[in-house]
Amino acid sequence: MTTLPDLNSCDSATFVERLRGIYEHSPWIPERAAAHRPFANVTALKLALQDVVSAATLDEQLGLIRAHPELAGKAAVAGQLTAESTSEQARSGLHLCSAEEFATLHQLNADYNAKFGFPFILAVKGPTGQGLTRQSVIATFARRLKNQRADEIVECLRQIKRIAEIRLNDLLAVPLAFGPAIMQWSEDLAAWSDDENALTCAYMTPAHRQTAAQLLEWMREAGMDAHIDAVGNVTGVYRSDAPNARTLITGSHYDTVRNGGKYDGRLGILLPIAIVRHLHQRGEKLPFNLEVIGFAEEEGVRFKSTFLGSTAITGRFDLSLLDQTDADGVTMRDALLAAGHDVARIPAIARNPADSLGFVEVHIEQGPVLLERDLALGVVTAIAGSSRYLLDLTGLASHAGTTPMAMRKDAAAAAAEIVLLVEQRCAQAPSLVGTVGQLQVPNGSVNVIPGACKLSLDIRAADDAVRLAAVRDVTDGIAAICARRQIEFTLQPLLNASAAPCAPRLMQQFGDAIERAGLPRFDLLSGAGHDAMAMAAITDVAMLFTRCGNGGISHNPLETMTADDADIAARVLLDFLRSYRD
Repeated sequence: MTTLPDLNSCDSATFVERLRGIYEHSPWIPERAAAHRPFANVTALKLALQDVVSAATLDEQLGLIRAHPELAGKAAVAGQLTAESTSEQARSGLHLCSAEEFATLHQLNADYNAKFGFPFILAVKGPTGQGLTRQSVIATFARRLKNQRADEIVECLRQIKRIAEIRLNDLLAVPLAFGPAIMQWSEDLAAWSDDENALTCAYMTPAHRQTAAQLLEWMREAGMDAHIDAVGNVTGVYRSDAPNARTLITGSHYDTVRNGGKYDGRLGILLPIAIVRHLHQRGEKLPFNLEVIGFAEEEGVRFKSTFLGSTAITGRFDLSLLDQTDADGVTMRDALLAAGHDVARIPAIARNPADSLGFVEVHIEQGPVLLERDLALGVVTAIAGSSRYLLDLTGLASHAGTTPMAMRKDAAAAAAEIVLLVEQRCAQAPSLVGTVGQLQVPNGSVNVIPGACKLSLDIRAADDAVRLAAVRDVTDGIAAICARRQIEFTLQPLLNASAAPCAPRLMQQFGDAIERAGLPRFDLLSGAGHDAMAMAAITDVAMLFTRCGNGGISHNPLETMTADDADIAARVLLDFLRSYRD
């Protein structure tokens, strides 16, 4: 068996030969990486090989892409694939394609080559390394066929790097102590959903309660004292043997948006459970209590109220929210009572800030920054503040054929102008973003001028002054647009969350652990809101981001990550815990 010490100590020719199968028919990659030996660990070796690919010329990169065979293509049929490619395609059952599937792949290969000039590349062993289904391969193929050529060159190179990572794991018999379990648990939780054909887990629905029960079971099996509190948070404590030990808190949310992804929030619960299980199996204790919290609600899907779980922990839960109703008229109070919770005990959930060492949250990035830099992990510097509103516009519905353009009170036309105003104003500062994510014409008709329109407004920035200035300008602009168009409007605030800077001492410790794992430290802003924002009210917070695949997409079924990234994130968090200093 090849080992890393062997690769570090052998001559360059032997190094290249032993890594010949890692990058398909491209020995120039290990040839250039050999000069950077010795490698401190396998992660450093992987990065060195990836850096060679990234630094190569476009012609060399295209040559690397073209060195790969088509999926279920002529080379596969003729038995001319490398041993590595044969094994990978077999793992996805591509050698077992039906006549219809083979014909579909044949046409996709032809269309893709005709459009881009190189073969479609996909790491068919997938995020877990266990293999994608044929249906998933075909769906990914069809989706990426719609991309631009430059984007596909980048994506093919990413897929090649993933293929190489899996092959290198196999060559060096790299054990993934945490990643596979985290990925499998994510799949298991995704089986419980409010929707039959999509992942939706809204507050206090049957799927939400089943998810909580499963998290509770896993926490207890891992060696934690665990319970579900009055607001639905699933809380587990791995207790220290040290007298008067304080508590370091970690966790994230387990609810989802509608038609969401498997890792948003849930990664930050499952990953520390896997770590605690590892510690418990070794009989290893930490010098502090480690509390893992699965926050019951962060997304605001059912009752339009966000951070219910984490505000209860901080003692800032607004009890008036219990009278909020969902789309079916069910109050939050009744939903909690139906689930067996005692709402009178919600205030008692609050933690004593003096007992806490801090709060750390592991989360997928939900963006493309780490992906574009070929980095598995990043240290969050701050969580952007957010202002959210619902805007109702009321004009005058009238006949589309008989009302002159100058006499119209068109609510949708006003909405369109407002959307463009948000886009224009929020493009004026680097960390500032603005989104109209919901836009409706209630009871709209083809031949009726819209008399009403509803839209949402979400403005975020790392700097609260920048955000609030944009909010003022946008709301002033809305008033001016509506006055000019003779439209009445109401603006309903939904959320006004201040930006939350991460604690430098915790950021530094995360950065040190990342570097000890063989990765470079990279800092980035979080544009998305997280439970850490609420927890910042009572303690220091920090966040560790993991790379998000498929272009960084999240809040979407295409949200993805890899077992390798989950594993290195877990190893970094474990190192952080073992090395933690107050």
